[in-house]
Amino acid sequence: MSLTSDVSKLQPSQQRASSSGATGVLTAILEAHTSQQLAANRAWRIETELTPLMRDLGLDTLDSLALAAQRSPAIAAQVADALLNQESSFFRDAPMLDLIGKAAAAMRVDPPGRRLRVWSAGCSVGQEPLSLAMLFAENPLLSGATMPEILATDVSEAALARARSGRYSQFEIQRGLPIRRMIEWFDSDGGDWVAKPDLVRRIAFRRMNLVGDPLPQGRFDIILCRNVLLYLTAEHRSAIFERLATILRPGGLLMLGAGETVIGHTEAFRPSPDYRGLYELTAAPRG
Repeated sequence: MSLTSDVSKLQPSQQRASSSGATGVLTAILEAHTSQQLAANRAWRIETELTPLMRDLGLDTLDSLALAAQRSPAIAAQVADALLNQESSFFRDAPMLDLIGKAAAAMRVDPPGRRLRVWSAGCSVGQEPLSLAMLFAENPLLSGATMPEILATDVSEAALARARSGRYSQFEIQRGLPIRRMIEWFDSDGGDWVAKPDLVRRIAFRRMNLVGDPLPQGRFDIILCRNVLLYLTAEHRSAIFERLATILRPGGLLMLGAGETVIGHTEAFRPSPDYRGLYELTAAPRG
């Protein structure tokens, strides 16, 4: 039974088979756009996350959405964005971010006066890079002229648009953000909170697929790549580690998510002896 069939005329068993075909098309779209895979135990997210999009498009079934996505690149991009896991919060895993702040303040730069470079890879809708910007601005050793450069990238243009706007709901702003920081760095706007322009300007946002897009130019002192590799194949994870190793400065640090590790995926990184939970280069990069 093809996706072009009238699903409403099918028997229940045929409807399930048709929906299964739609699921395959939609997950293939996600992988084609983002290189991410949707594990079988997370297939429930398909209908949950795509129902609002179907409602907006006036579609009733996953089959009709799959067909529309095959015909329209714009709708396919919306499907991929909707299926991405954009779960995030301000100061997520706060002790680890505090460790990043301490490590940044202790780093020696060469030549003296050079600004540290920090990359938030897979920044979602912006809470992580904004948290870093607040953390650095509040550290006397990192503020002002020595404020680190922050690059934030994500595979989703929709997520980046939200990140650039700096606009968050009351629920989002309360997740991990103390009242003191909320008042200092955000302005109330109706029911939302908007990051002050000076804070957003500290971050350069850019779309990037970690698997195949060109790497940012130059090298970084700190790279945060949290909860991105979870959704990629083992081959993609290994390839990304090798790519990250080429742009991390000697003495630099890599931070992964709590459920992620370099073990079994790469020999390019090892646990840092000085900063528990972070990783450093095993040896100086080649080339």
